[in-house]
Amino acid sequence: MTIEPKKKLSKKRLEELKAMVHDERYMAGAIFRLATVLSNQLMDDLGALDGRFKQR
Repeated sequence: MTIEPKKKLSKKRLEELKAMVHDERYMAGAIFRLATVLSNQLMDDLGALDGRFKQR
């Protein structure tokens, strides 16, 4: 199964994205942002408040 992109990326934008993937600082920041978002979502789904579980 393939996913069709809604917009085609321009060659310039594609080159920018390729450069970003090889930038260690950018990738470290991206991984940190993903981990933060996922952690927050997990805590919300578990019903945690400020790192602690809510009282039931």
